[in-house]
Order: sequence, then structure tokens, then C-alpha cells
Amino acid sequence: MPSLTADKVQKVIYVTYLIAALDITWLFLQFSITPYLAKKLGFDTLWFGYLQTTVGVIQLLGGPVFGRFADVFGARAALSLSCFASIIYFLLLAAADSAVLLFLHKLPAVFMHVLPGTQMIVADLSQNEKRADALAKLGLCFGIGMITGSSLGGTLSTRYGEKFAACVGAGGSLISLLLVLKFIPEHTKIHSEKKSNGKSANSVFNLGEIVRLTKFPGVAKTFTIKIVSGLPAGVFQVMFSIIAMNFFQLQAEQNGYLMAYFGVLQMVMQGAVIGRLTARYSEQSLLLFSIGLSSLVGLAQAFTTTVLQFCFVVVPMMLSLSLFNVITDSMLSKSVPSSDTGAMLGLCASVQPLVRTIGPTIGGFLYETHGVASFGYIQFVVNAVIFTLMFMSSTRTHTTRNSR
Repeated sequence: MPSLTADKVQKVIYVTYLIAALDITWLFLQFSITPYLAKKLGFDTLWFGYLQTTVGVIQLLGGPVFGRFADVFGARAALSLSCFASIIYFLLLAAADSAVLLFLHKLPAVFMHVLPGTQMIVADLSQNEKRADALAKLGLCFGIGMITGSSLGGTLSTRYGEKFAACVGAGGSLISLLLVLKFIPEHTKIHSEKKSNGKSANSVFNLGEIVRLTKFPGVAKTFTIKIVSGLPAGVFQVMFSIIAMNFFQLQAEQNGYLMAYFGVLQMVMQGAVIGRLTARYSEQSLLLFSIGLSSLVGLAQAFTTTVLQFCFVVVPMMLSLSLFNVITDSMLSKSVPSSDTGAMLGLCASVQPLVRTIGPTIGGFLYETHGVASFGYIQFVVNAVIFTLMFMSSTRTHTTRNSR
């Protein structure tokens, strides 16, 4: 990688934040389109769940491979591929006038991994001790994109129709692609750090290289916690569009405003809270705190029956989710060599698609048989158990050290 001055590094990071904010904008614009378009095409809750599962499977397969692609071919190539896939994705969505086409338009999602790509760039260009704060700033971009995309998607869908909104998403993705080609360096890491330079090591589809990452100290444990603890909240998020439409009786524009409210909270948490917390407390302590808070949020969520009540519950919910995601991503990316951060963040990015794969089936069953409250109760129990096990483990470790 050619040497970058401090000013050049800062410029690349700022442009990376802009690309992330734009990508999240188009993502949430799509969230404001798909449920209502699916409803017009005759989808019920079960078939909408199948649609979500399709996306999950596609991105689950693509996430780790995308991470390896970024490590081997560089940040610019990886982000360019993702942005181009987004353009095709939205054009196909605009053309979707049947159930089959609505499913087919999800296929380009296998390459749509802009957020982990931007995470890789930030991780490569930031110092270890400032990595959590730098990744949190990407979460701030997430909040901006959530507000803009949800409001824009809801408004455009209501006033001009879903197809027009999808075309706007395609145009926006084209802008993102141009920014990548203009400002992102070909590589943001030094490839000579790689221990093995053989063909096998440089193969994008070398699953052994991906599996190897789980053997680094602490990776398997943290990754397991990331999946198990995040699963209940992830299932709720996957089903939220259905819950908002059927349980809270929200229209597309109202749902857009609610998502914008989530975005404001996300911005506050990522921009004003998480950076200060990571500067004062250890990542292990913050991880434990986020899991405990998530458990309490689940309990409160179980007793929520109105939109107003839910708006209050969302405040600690956004804090726990934001903190949990930032800390686990930071811990995992620090656990591997810098030459493997792309693959590691690709694995991290595969957690959400995994939830999308199994979440609709689990969520649809819970929603139809036990109601919305069941999501909260399960989140409470799962995270309470994990919190207890982690607390006991840390206490034993502390006691062992003191006895020495």
C-alpha cells in the first residue's frame, strides 16, 4: 500500500463515513418499500418470512467470502462490487411486479456488504486503542442513514409509489459507487504482513482461511456470545416491519417516522455516549453491561402494548444494541492479524444474515402462536443466562488472579 499522510488517512476515513451513511440510507429506503410492496403482491406473514429468509441465506453465504475478497483484492474493489450490486438490486426491485420477481431481486444481495467493507477500512486505518470509537462513528452514520432512508422511503412510497422509490435507491447507489472509485485507495493494509503467500492463502473461496480465524484466542467465545445473545433481538428486528404494520397498525409514512426516531437515538448513542464509555471502561465490562441491559430491555418489551410505550423502551434498547455490536466487532477485529481484519469483519457481518435466515421462521412461529410479548420474554431469559455465566466466569478469573 502506498504511504498515506495523516491528512490523507483522515480524508479517506471521512469519505468512508459518508459512503456508509449513504448505503444505510438506501438500505432503510428499501425497508420502507418491501413490506408494503409484498403486501400488494399478496404476501402473507409466512411468505414475507420466506422472503426475509431468502435474503438471509444469500448474505450469509456472501459475507465471509466478501471479507476474504476485500483482504485479497483491496478495499476499492470490494466496495465497488457492493455498490454495483446495490444498483442492480434496486433496479430489479423497481421492476418487481410479481412474487417471483420480488424473490429474484434479492439475488444481488450476495455482494451487498458495504457496511463491513467500510468497517474494514476504518479498522485498517485506526489505532487499536481508538478502534471501538472509530467503529462507533460508523454507527453514527448508521443513525443518519436510518433517519434519512426511513423518512425518504416512507414519503416517496406513499406519494409516488414503491417503484419510484426503488429507482431513487438505484441512483443513490450509483453516487456511492462514484465516491468509492474517486476517493478510496486500492489497498488500505500492508499485504506483506500475510504469513502465507501461496495460492491457497490468497484464494477468496478458501474456507480453511476463514475457519482459521476462529482458532485465535478468544475469537470462538466472543463470536458465540455475539450470535446467541444477539439472536432474540435480531429475530424481533426481522419481524418488526410486520409488527409495526399489524400490531401497531402503522402506515408506511408513520413507520418511516418511527424508524427515523430510531435513527436519532442511534446517532446520540454512537456519537455522544459510546465513545465516552469506551474511553473510561474496558471492553469486557462494557460487553457484560450491554448484555445485562439487553435482558432488562426484553422484559420491558414483553409488557409493551402501544407505540408510545415502545418509544420509551427503544432508548435503552438502542444503547444495548449499539454498544454490543461495536464492542464485539472491535474485540474480534483485534483478535486477528491486520491482514485478516476483512475476513473477520465479514464473519461478523454474517451474523445478521444468519438471524435473517432463521429469524423469520422462529419469529413467524412466535408471533402467530404466542404473540408479540414472547419476543421480549425470550430475550430476557437468554441474555440473563449469558450475563450470569459471564459474570461468574469473570469473578472466578479475578479470584484466581488474586490468589496468585
